[in-house]
Amino acid sequence: MNQTFTVTGMTCGHCEKSVTRALKQLDPQAEVKIDRSKNLVEVQSQQPREALARAITEEGYAVAA
Repeated sequence: MNQTFTVTGMTCGHCEKSVTRALKQLDPQAEVKIDRSKNLVEVQSQQPREALARAITEEGYAVAA
C-alpha cells in the first residue's frame, strides 16, 4: 500500500537517511522515496499508517495530519 506523508524538519541528506532508516526498521521491505524540497515522504509498505507516522515522529520530525 502506497502512503504519502508531509514531513517537516528534514533539512539535509542525513535527515532523509534517518527517516528512511526508521521506516525500514519498522518494515525492512518498505520502499521509501523522499522529496525534501516538497517535504514529502512516500512509503510503499503493508504497515498501518499510524505506525509509519510514529516511526517518523520518533526520529524527531513532524508529520502533518
